[in-house]
Amino acid sequence: MLRSHRPALTAGCAIAIAALSLTGIPALAAIPAAGPGPTAGARTGVPTEVPAEMLDSMRRDLGLTAEEAKARITNEYRAGTAAPALRRSLGTAFGGAWVTGKTAELTVATTDQARHGTITAAGAKAVTVSHSLDDLTTAKAALDRAAERRAPTAGAASVWYVDVKSNSVVVQSADPAKASDFVAASGVERDVVRIVESAEEPHPLYDVRGGEAYYINGTARCSIGFSVTKDAQGGFVTAGHCGQAGATTTGVNRVAQGTFQGSRFPGNDYAWVAVSGEWAPGPVVLGPGGAAVTVAGSQQAPVGSSVCRSGSTTGWHCGTIEQLDTSVRYTEGLVSGLSRTTVCAEPGDSGGSYISGSQAQGITSGGSGNCTAGGTTYFQPVNPILEAYG
Repeated sequence: MLRSHRPALTAGCAIAIAALSLTGIPALAAIPAAGPGPTAGARTGVPTEVPAEMLDSMRRDLGLTAEEAKARITNEYRAGTAAPALRRSLGTAFGGAWVTGKTAELTVATTDQARHGTITAAGAKAVTVSHSLDDLTTAKAALDRAAERRAPTAGAASVWYVDVKSNSVVVQSADPAKASDFVAASGVERDVVRIVESAEEPHPLYDVRGGEAYYINGTARCSIGFSVTKDAQGGFVTAGHCGQAGATTTGVNRVAQGTFQGSRFPGNDYAWVAVSGEWAPGPVVLGPGGAAVTVAGSQQAPVGSSVCRSGSTTGWHCGTIEQLDTSVRYTEGLVSGLSRTTVCAEPGDSGGSYISGSQAQGITSGGSGNCTAGGTTYFQPVNPILEAYG
């Protein structure tokens, strides 16, 4: 077993199995549509190819066909070129810009109706608003300063932002009366602010990464194996000897992380931990120098294959798989079904990831030797863990 009882902040990381221009403003209609040829993008900067994965995601999440997605990306690029030029041209009369609809039509706001011609000549829709973007940005900065001086009381304000579409600074709050007090204390003119009742309470998100350290009940340290999901619950698999069901975990940053849901040791050496909403499981393992190594599946590698291990004590080390289906007698009892490797490891690396190419292999169980003189390690194959816990 390679669990460490010496808390340390060494990181190591996780299976969750990238016309003429008027006053210098490029007209949207003047930019050629993205075509099939490889030269169009080079001439205009408009993307000519869209990754299939992006098209699939846009179809799924935005309800677009592949052609609609391509057209939208092209129009968004055009809008991203035109909007800054219009902002420079309109100066203090600029009220913001946004795109809408499947076609990503560009709308530009101005406080000066006489400037509509400048906007429409560039191919955008013009609207007149009361507040310039500078005014909105200044008001939002005042709210920031007020919050830095004195944090809003509970429920007063969880989020605030410049909303160019409504030409206001939106303050989200579970208690609008308290939000009004917060705005008043900031000195911001009330007509610039729109208070929206909301129960949203954002929180930080921390990555779950194979090989990274975590702590059990605030004392012992082990390493994350691979990110997993069970139904909609995210978590990670690790070594069973690291903790029993009900044990709590904190992350490498010492932030509360999760709870052991199941654990088996001896016999086997595996467990899984369910993490809270602050933690985001991802299909990566910490590789050389902390670089992310993507996990694409869990196909078992045959004997003789190269395999690399990530752990929170010794980081990234590689070797070969010597045998499968190995039985090991630990002091605590017999563990069967392990794989034997030439990869080194040290206390605290327990539970960390073994990966061959892009395929997850297992999690560190135990071994002998160290990463100075060399050693032998044993990993619990990952597929039986996935099968055991669903």
